[in-house]
Amino acid sequence: MPLFYQNNIDENTRLAVWKIEEEEKFFSAHVPVQREITHPHKRLQHLAGRYLIRHLYPQFPHHEIEIAGSRKPFLASEQYHFSISHCADYAAVVVSTSARVSVDVEVVTPRVANIKNKFLHADELRFVNSRQPALHTELLTILWSAKEAMFKWYGLGEVDFSEMLRTLPFEQKEAGIIDGFIDKFPLQQKLIMHYKVWNNIVLVWISSE
Repeated sequence: MPLFYQNNIDENTRLAVWKIEEEEKFFSAHVPVQREITHPHKRLQHLAGRYLIRHLYPQFPHHEIEIAGSRKPFLASEQYHFSISHCADYAAVVVSTSARVSVDVEVVTPRVANIKNKFLHADELRFVNSRQPALHTELLTILWSAKEAMFKWYGLGEVDFSEMLRTLPFEQKEAGIIDGFIDKFPLQQKLIMHYKVWNNIVLVWISSE
């Protein structure tokens, strides 16, 4: 069972990452495909994410999942708050019975530098450029993942990543905290993001009351 990482954040909130090594039939025996997905690997990612939810909360009502106009999955009953992320051969999930949550998993890749001007504010670019060049690819991936987690936490779409989703400078380590905020009228919301890095994988999550 390739459970890559698990963190029971508190008594109500659980987080996990699954490294996908199984065939589709392993997951489909336990959870349904809830929308038409023709691409085999994307369907595998979809199933792995749903399976991981069930791993964390076996009683989770998969049949009640709805998809918002922003493409965010949710339960109308709000019995559970949850977020799912996929990248390459990894699926990440955070589920809570009390907190508003989001998660994002990314593979560290130099390609992120090609889009840095699209998702980073000028202040964030100055922060990146102040660091050693050898750290830039990992740092940019952490920042991209943080913005994705903020976007999912917000949940309503139509957000300018560089202007409305902002992060503050932080000490780059294997694991830590990033302070940030959402500035989209009428919402101004401070957020605390947690991150963890393994070799070529970055994970960022938010759990907020």
